[in-house]
Amino acid sequence: MNNVQSLCHSVWDCKYHIVWIPKCRRKVLYGRIREHLGEVIRELARQRESLVLEGHLCSDHVHVYVAIPPKYAVAQVVGYIKGKSAIHIARTFGKRTRNFTGENFWARGYFASTVGRDEEVIRQYIRDQEREDRRVDQLKLLN
Repeated sequence: MNNVQSLCHSVWDCKYHIVWIPKCRRKVLYGRIREHLGEVIRELARQRESLVLEGHLCSDHVHVYVAIPPKYAVAQVVGYIKGKSAIHIARTFGKRTRNFTGENFWARGYFASTVGRDEEVIRQYIRDQEREDRRVDQLKLLN
């Protein structure tokens, strides 16, 4: 039980593998955005008392392995991260600096899966995701 964390009246170990995509699965997560977005996501998770344990930004989707305390719903944390990061991207890399909600960057949904005993498998999957995507794309070219 060395992975457990605690709040005032509870002890918990709640970890999730979460994936989301840019709107229309555009390949926009590269260059300066990609370098900058990882730290933004980590900071936004910290603001919701969550901890990003592993993450990877592919050109058309984001993988995050995150520990979320039970006092927050997964939907709350993901919605917060997606919303605030979209606003941050719009202000930093877009032309608008004020009165922008960032509604045009991320697609509406997300995938979430609880992580139990296969924690190392999930971590390895996230690390190898971009390499696997390239391999699948190469196979599509041959068909």
